[in-house]
Parts: sequence; structure tokens; C-alpha cells
Amino acid sequence: MKYKWITALAGLLFSLHASAQVVNEMQDSIPEIVVTGTGTQHLLKDAPVQTEVISGRILKNYSAKSLQDLLMGLTSSLDFNEDDMGSQMQMNGLGNSYILILIDGKRIHGDVGGQNDLGLIDPHNIDRIEIVKGASSALYGSDAIAGVINIITKKHDEGLLAENSTRVGSHGDIRQHNGIGIRLGKVSSYTNFQLQHTDGWQNTATEDPHQTEFLITDSRNKTVNRYTNWQISERLTYEPVKNLELYAEGSTYWKRIYRPSGKYAAVDVKTYDMEYHNRSLSAGGTWKLDGTDFISLDVDWNKHAYYYYFTAITLTDGYDPQGNFTPYYPYFPDDMELQSDQQRTMANLKGVFELSEHHRLNTGAEWRYDYLEAPMRVVGGEAKDHTSALYVQDEISYRLSDKVAANVTAGLRLNHNDQFGNCLTPKVSGMLSLGDDIRLRATWSQGFKTPTPKELQYRYVRYMNGTYLYLGNTELNPQTSNYYSLGGEYNRKGLNITVTGYLNDVDHMITLVTIPNSKAPAEYIAKYDPVKTRQYQNLESAKTKGVDVSVRYRINREWMAGLSYSYLDTDAKQYDTTHEKLVDVIIDGTAHHKGSWFATWNRSFSSKYQMGAGLYGRMSSKRYYQINGNGKGYQIWRLSTNHELTAKKMTYRIEAGVDNIFDYVDRTYHGLHLGTTTPGRTIYATLTIKFAQGKKLKFKSNNKYNSNSNDNEQD
Repeated sequence: MKYKWITALAGLLFSLHASAQVVNEMQDSIPEIVVTGTGTQHLLKDAPVQTEVISGRILKNYSAKSLQDLLMGLTSSLDFNEDDMGSQMQMNGLGNSYILILIDGKRIHGDVGGQNDLGLIDPHNIDRIEIVKGASSALYGSDAIAGVINIITKKHDEGLLAENSTRVGSHGDIRQHNGIGIRLGKVSSYTNFQLQHTDGWQNTATEDPHQTEFLITDSRNKTVNRYTNWQISERLTYEPVKNLELYAEGSTYWKRIYRPSGKYAAVDVKTYDMEYHNRSLSAGGTWKLDGTDFISLDVDWNKHAYYYYFTAITLTDGYDPQGNFTPYYPYFPDDMELQSDQQRTMANLKGVFELSEHHRLNTGAEWRYDYLEAPMRVVGGEAKDHTSALYVQDEISYRLSDKVAANVTAGLRLNHNDQFGNCLTPKVSGMLSLGDDIRLRATWSQGFKTPTPKELQYRYVRYMNGTYLYLGNTELNPQTSNYYSLGGEYNRKGLNITVTGYLNDVDHMITLVTIPNSKAPAEYIAKYDPVKTRQYQNLESAKTKGVDVSVRYRINREWMAGLSYSYLDTDAKQYDTTHEKLVDVIIDGTAHHKGSWFATWNRSFSSKYQMGAGLYGRMSSKRYYQINGNGKGYQIWRLSTNHELTAKKMTYRIEAGVDNIFDYVDRTYHGLHLGTTTPGRTIYATLTIKFAQGKKLKFKSNNKYNSNSNDNEQD
């Protein structure tokens, strides 16, 4: 009997191990498809443009609370410095306004001034993320000088889906996700709700002693203010005939940032909160032709409105109910004052055609109209911008021998802007495959970006560690760039190594520059003296250059480890009109060294139970800024664990972890640049419950839905 029990136990353990092997092999056998680099589908290993992918499996293991959280933790070439106005993202030395963020290939709606609110994106609904570095204006137009981040959302194809995910963490952090999906014959619907809240935190109560008459150590200013945001979105799809899919979608988003008020008038007295109201509507469709050919049309409208929500009686410049400008207009609690209303309408017609075995053509046309209403922030109260473009790209692929293959992708875009005329932006990428193990890639591309309405027309006073006057500049020139990269990839037996060197030479780069008060409007200087004046200006030259290295190694079916490292150097010059000479200036946010690393373990004990754990780390050297000091270097570690149980149509998942294990906090004086805003060691836990049934719901024939079946399809 004893030996029978031992034999049975050994058999059970063997079957569990075999099941784990089978499940893991099934997960690992799915090929990774990427689309961002060329606008067409490629296997990741065969993509002619170097593409970094954060897969769904990695996203699940990391258990991020936000898009910013996961991007900062999983790639070394991106960095953030979050504040009330947005994410302050940087990629390889260039900031928000040079990074194009897409959701399923379409531009995110947000601040056209370059401070994107990544809270618009529900991390629970992300399938994978594709990152393409370097100028991609030939394919994507303006804002793509530093690179492109494409958020690929999950495609909900279940007959019936209901899911709930609730995450709680330190400092009152709450993240809520709910989704309901249904497919009835040719019609499908997915409704998504997300909520994000934090109580905020304060890393220091000490203000900069250089900006105050006496030392203040009990300020109420927070490092990250308390905020709440929520979003509801809906997507409907309809397949009237085979190979034709139509869609319509929309969303509404609300965010409130609560600012505590203290007792020091010049430092921490706050009389208003900040509130955001976003809306979006879009519609379009895709007609699939033979093979990989298709034609698509997308039309969308987006609105991003930003308000002051007053919490105390405030005398400030404003407009009375008749629309008349009134200095020292009285605002009362619960009054709202519009700061900016940015609206954008776009249309994009695209076609992909396989001309022959060796040629694939990608061509299209775009139209874009931007409207900005900002009575308190731009000259004249409003600004407009209109851009249109035509683009074409040819992918040429040849196999030179049994082991050698080559791909050349060449594209050209013609941009037309009403204010700045026409511009051509070309791009050429090449890839040489030497067997299955080695791939060499090279790219030359040009970027093009017109000044935004804010950069042209801005006139705004900001109080933080002193009074700052920000000015637009109608004399700005469009920005252009030349991007060069050369890289290699080695992939064998679970080991993947990529090394890419790059140079991004930006001509007429636009940045804020401190100028003498004598060159600012006299009425502002007299009213707000003392004041520091900063104006958008074109730099004479700006270069970012560096090397990105990535190493990933799948040790076995359960263990995986990796690291990435980015070295960055910048060289920027501005003409000093006072001394009539070129002077070196800093590109804000530059850090010479950044890195991230991870080690994960995942085990599927059966088809019904899986568990995993991951250890992650990230670091940055000192970040440099033109004013208000530099940001300190840091190193942060994170531990995450997860358990997932599947029972019939139900899935239960528990995630728990510790972020910033060693409790690092930057105590720099409030309002000065921080290397990181982390509050120190935090803990979190997430519970996800999901119900999914079948691929399609089929009902009895009544000529309304589907006449092919009398019963619901089983899983």
C-alpha cells in the first residue's frame, strides 16, 4: 500500500509537471505580431524597423497601476516626472511633445501642448505595447520626432463577457476596472469603465529657502496631489458582409485634482482645484481584400477641456457673464473658469496592397484640424491650425540565399500646413537577416513638426517657487530632424540581445528659454514684478545621441530574466542676442544613464491554476534642467506575485506586491526638480473576477440575429 501511494504521488507530480510544460509551451508558441514600425503586420523577428514590445504576459506579471507605471518600470529609454499638468514623459532625450502616443494606431486625445494625461488609458485593457524609437513622421506625421508608442488594446471576442478588477494600495490608491462585452451575430459591443484615485502624498514640507523670506518647514504643498478620475467608453462593431467591419466608439472622461490650502500666501495658499473634461467620438471601418490587402477609413473628434474650480473667494483676471474681460473679477466657491478647450478633428484614409511577392505598398491621406479656445492663456483668446498630408511607403523583400534575406522599406510624406506651407519627410529602413540568429537593421528618417497653437500664442502667469511669465512666439519656425540608427539583434536558444546606436539631429528645436524682462510685455512686468520670463524659442541646434541595449534570456519554461540600458548624451546651442554668441543650453530632463531589469517565474500546475512572481528594478542617473536645480539619481526595486484560478467560465486572479522595496524617497525642496516622485515603500493588492462564455451567442432563428443554431455555443 505504501508503494502504491508513492507511485500515485509520483504520477500526480509528473502529470502536474507535464501539464505545466504543455501550458507553457502553448503560451510560448504564439508568434508576436507587430504593426507600428511600418503600419503593416510583421512577425517581431522580421520587422524591418527595430520595435520594442511589452507583451501581455509581461504586463500581467508586472501588475502596474497605470500606463506610466509600467512604461517606467519595463523600458529604460523612457522616463517620467509626473506633476498636476501631466506625465512629463521623455524618450531618448526628447520630451512629451515629440513622442506620439497611439491607441490601436490612432492618436491619443489630450493636451496638444505636449503634456499628455496617461490616465486616459486603462492599463487593465492593454493587450501589448509597441515602441518604435526615432523619427516616424513619414508614416505618422507631426509629433513623431522622438518615437511612437502604440497601445494595442484587448480584442474582446467572447459571446458574453463580464469582468471586474479592483486594486487597492498605499496612500489611498484605488484602481477600478469594469468591462461588459457581448456579441450577437454580426454586432458586438464592449463597454469599459475605469476609475483612478489617490490621496496623494508629501515627500517634504520644506519650501525652497531661496524663494521665501524665511525658512518654511510646515508647507501643505504635496508632492503629488489628491486626485480622482473616471472614464466610460463604448465600442460597437458591425460586420454587414464578409471582410467588412464597421465601428463606432466614444468616451467621456473627468478628472479633479484637489489642492490643499495652507497659511503662507506666497507659497501654499490655494484658492482653486483643477478639473478636466474630455470627450471623444470616432467611426470608421476596414474592408479586407485578398490576402493581407485592406482599405480603412477613420474619422474622429476629440475635446480636452481644462478648468479652474474655485474653492475660495478669488479676485483674478476673468470674464463676466456677458463675456467682458474684467481685471480682479470675483470668483466664488464652486465657480469654474475655462483655461483651455482643445478640440481636434481628424480623418485618415489608408490602403495596404501586396503588389507582388516582393512588394507591399502602404499609402494614405490624412486631414487634421485643431482648435484652441483659451481666453486667459493665448493672445486673442483662440487659435486654429489645419494640416493635411499624403504618404506612400513601399516594402521590398528578397531572399538572397537560403540563409540570407533583405528588406528595404522606403516612405515619403507630403505635409501641408496652412501657416507653414509644404514639407517632404522621407524615411528609409533596411534589414539584413543572416540565418535565423542574426539581424542587422539601419534607419535614416526625417521628422517634421509645426509649432503648436500654444507655442505660438501662449501668454500665461504661473506661481510656483516664484512668479513665472510664459510667452509664446509668433516668429517660431517649424522643427525638422534627421534620425540615424544602426543596430544588431542576436536570437538563439532563448537568448535575445539587441544593441542600437542612434543620432537624432533636430533643427530649430522649440524649447522654453529664460529671457530678460526687458523683452517681455511691459504691462506684465509692471503687474507681476518680480517675475522671471520664459519664452518659446528655436534653438540653433539640438542633438541627442546614445546607445540602447536589451538582453532577455528564457532560462527554461518557468524562468525568464532581462535587462535594458540606455546611454544618452545631448548637445544643444542657443544664440545669445545680448552677447551675440552661441551658448550651450540643457535639454530639460536629460539623464546620461538609465536602466531596468527583471527576473520572473511562472508555473502552470494545471490548465486551471497558475502562479507567478517577479522581481523588477529601475535606475536613473542625475537628470539635468535649465532652472530650479537638477533631479537626483535613484534606484528602485519592486516585487510582484500573482495567482490565477480558472473554473469553467470563471477566472479568478489575485495580485499582490511591494513597490520601492528599499523605501527610497527624494526629499528635495518642494517645487524643485525631483529625480522621482515616489512616496517610498508602497504595497498593493488586486482582485480580478472574469466571466466569459463562448465566442458568439447564437439564438433561435427569427431573422433578427443568427439562424445557424438553436442553442448557445459552448466554450
